[in-house]
Amino acid sequence: MDIPDSSRRRFLAACGTALAAGTAGCSGLFGDGPSDTEDTTPVDPETETETPVDDGGAAGDFEQFDQSGESEDGAYADVYQSTVDSIAQIQVHTGGPNPSSGTGFVYSDGHVVTNQHVVEGAEAIYLRFSDGGWLDATVEGADVYSDLAVLSVAELPESAQPLALRESDPAVGTEVVAIGNPFGRFVGSVSSGIVSGVNRTLPAPNDFSIPDAIQTDAPVNPGNSGGPLVTLDGNVTGVINSGGGDNIGFAISAPLVRRVIPALLEDGEYEHSYMGVRLQTAGPLLAQANGVDDRVGVYIAVVREGGPSDGVLRGNSGETTIDGQSVPTGGDVVVAMEDTPIPTREALASFLALETSPGDTIDVTVLRDGEEQTVELTLGSRPDPRS
Repeated sequence: MDIPDSSRRRFLAACGTALAAGTAGCSGLFGDGPSDTEDTTPVDPETETETPVDDGGAAGDFEQFDQSGESEDGAYADVYQSTVDSIAQIQVHTGGPNPSSGTGFVYSDGHVVTNQHVVEGAEAIYLRFSDGGWLDATVEGADVYSDLAVLSVAELPESAQPLALRESDPAVGTEVVAIGNPFGRFVGSVSSGIVSGVNRTLPAPNDFSIPDAIQTDAPVNPGNSGGPLVTLDGNVTGVINSGGGDNIGFAISAPLVRRVIPALLEDGEYEHSYMGVRLQTAGPLLAQANGVDDRVGVYIAVVREGGPSDGVLRGNSGETTIDGQSVPTGGDVVVAMEDTPIPTREALASFLALETSPGDTIDVTVLRDGEEQTVELTLGSRPDPRS
């Protein structure tokens, strides 16, 4: 699947916009380090220049950065040993003088999951596991709106077995480890932390967002992208997407991975549900102006002309002044979808991503002119990110 360089520029631009708004969107945003696909010490795919490699491939590298001082019976050591053979170092050549780097893990026989931004623009991709040398890989499918990609590898090492994906988000406070290749140098590194939050949103192109993201305080850095965030039972709870700040990192949730990757394997792409609206949080002033003081929900600021919601939902039609501030009025306030409460934009985004598909007709409960009513909305597909 051909992914042009312009797509990556849009992804990074979205990250920069998110940073200005106080939201992290891509690795390296919190500090002055290299971006997530920059490798400060590039290596040739055929020869490791930093550390000689024997016939065992990268095994020495993984052992070098194992958890020194941890007991073999410790929980962190156990989860590391049970998963590390399935985690790959990724090196991407895009035609420039230096390759970029990232991480991936085995999803199924012959397939490795990573981030879309790790492999974007690739002319050649090489993988290396703890058991064996460099392997050629190709992009089977990629999706910029979830920042996920799946690679095909002709023959994986026998020790590189698929890692299980959680079916639901973990509880906040759940202990996790991140395993990957920070800065493309420290191969097989592990860091620990907890799940700091769930149902976060990350920036995507065209002013869309990646829903249902996992927040963690496990340290992650450029080069960790595409690697697994793993609970202590060895199950993947997310695919590392960004980090590098003070105790804040993010991962694409396992439930979203479970939806996107099978479609990428089958069709090479994934279609995201689309309402064709611009949303606004229904804060206290907006709720007061629209007669919904005692309710929470998501305000429809704009309905895109010709989009799925055109003629079904209502956007701004006027404004009023409260406490000296201009506040929009007339838009619907979404409070539920298919009987699922929708208190926030994050909840709406996660419902669309995890519970619906383009073409579905769903019941949307709104507060309109102070009264509750239910309308039927047939969902469309998000526009091409290159448009």
